[in-house]
Amino acid sequence: MTTLPDFTPPDGPLAVATAVPATAVAAAAAAAANAAPGVPSRAGTLEALAVSAWFGSRKVLEQVSLTMPAGRVTALIGPSGCGKSTFLRTLNRMHELIPGASLAGEVLLDGTDVYDPARRLTDARRDIGMVFQKPNPFPAMSIYDNVLAGLKLTGTRAGRAEKDQLVEECLTKAGLWREVADRLRQPGGALSGGQQQRLCIARSLAIRPRVLLMDEPCSALDPTSTRRIEQTIRELAHEVTIVIVTHNMQQAARVSDSCAFFLAEHGTPGAIVEHGPTAAMFGHPADPRTADYVNGRFG
Repeated sequence: MTTLPDFTPPDGPLAVATAVPATAVAAAAAAAANAAPGVPSRAGTLEALAVSAWFGSRKVLEQVSLTMPAGRVTALIGPSGCGKSTFLRTLNRMHELIPGASLAGEVLLDGTDVYDPARRLTDARRDIGMVFQKPNPFPAMSIYDNVLAGLKLTGTRAGRAEKDQLVEECLTKAGLWREVADRLRQPGGALSGGQQQRLCIARSLAIRPRVLLMDEPCSALDPTSTRRIEQTIRELAHEVTIVIVTHNMQQAARVSDSCAFFLAEHGTPGAIVEHGPTAAMFGHPADPRTADYVNGRFG
């Protein structure tokens, strides 16, 4: 077991799962198939092998193994407190930021151990970026400088013309360029909540990640902003691997190619009950607990 640098993460809001019409699942599956015709070399395959995690002496994840394919969107679903967000944090070594935390198992990015002692932490964070539940732009920093903030943290040098091009490219990919192109020097904190979240996505993209982790990125947003973020996810899916935690079953059906259903029963650590293509998980799941959850019989 690897000891990391006792804290229990706050539970997110307990969302009630609701039934997803079969037509919506079929449409989402068709859109997913059309959205990712090829996988660029930058996107990486992420593999978790028998990952277990603890906060102090409390075990919160039990032997989780999951492959998250390159250039695809994998959704992690399940009730609050079942370990989804903890699992997400193990994928780019954020779990080790929590005092008293520890883990066992392996996380591989295209076969390379993310936790290899010889691998620099900044390299792992550059390859595997993260967007959090609550938008967290630097409020006093301009929109322009927010996008480029990760370059300093990773020691990446760039000239002015290159920076200008990168800002436009990343804001365009995040679906924000047309809304802010004429006010790049204004504070990022002055944007709306949905715009701030897209700014955070642009900031993550600026360091050229191979995987992008998203922890309930739409939970604090209105329906219009949520729809725009989902559109951004689908547009990005062909060039970067995306892993998203969501309590919204319709969202999982709309944006993901595959799903993993987590559950922690009777005080046991969280584990994966079932995983597979999204259409199969929602249309004809193999485990009755999965069927109960995706159809809103508990949540």
